[in-house]
Amino acid sequence: MNELRSCVKETNVAEVAARIERGDKLTLVDVREDDEWRAGHIPDAIHIGKGVIERDIEAKLPDPAAEIILYCGGGFRSVLAADVLAKMGYTNVVSMDGGIRGWRDAKLPETKD
Repeated sequence: MNELRSCVKETNVAEVAARIERGDKLTLVDVREDDEWRAGHIPDAIHIGKGVIERDIEAKLPDPAAEIILYCGGGFRSVLAADVLAKMGYTNVVSMDGGIRGWRDAKLPETKD
């Protein structure tokens, strides 16, 4: 995992929250399972589970140069998904270390929709 992490761009919860607050254009993708998504997620995120991301990403996010920030429960699955997307030609993919647990620990907004 450490080797894979060295190949994937990462960010953290505080940086993502600050960028959202500034109004930066970014796409948040929650790669958790369906039941985890339904339990709560970051507002305005889209859901593409890690198990189907290879199949569904091009239909939902066709621009391979768009900035995509992936998150999961803590940062493991999002690193794996970022690696896969990079291999598919996506050039601006970032994994959010800390995931939704870090987001919740920071008491940042969450939604269920």
